[in-house]
Amino acid sequence: MGLISGMVRTAVVAGTATAVSNRVTRRQRARWAAQDYSAVPPAGMPVNHEMPEDDLASELDRLTVLHAQGRLTDAEFAAAKAKVLER
Repeated sequence: MGLISGMVRTAVVAGTATAVSNRVTRRQRARWAAQDYSAVPPAGMPVNHEMPEDDLASELDRLTVLHAQGRLTDAEFAAAKAKVLER
């Protein structure tokens, strides 16, 4: 029974570690999606009006989350999405 209980214990620890890691990843992605990109850059920092591809996808993800949560109406979502895609 020692071998089986050791295997079970290892499986439980590995499963718990995976679950915690996945939860942390989901929470971090949600935080990144909710970041405000409209902040003014610090003085002296050049303003780049083109969004890098990663930021564009992140901003669209953030808008999608806000729309899914009901915090943006269909019209607000469409306007914000169009504005992001213009950049």
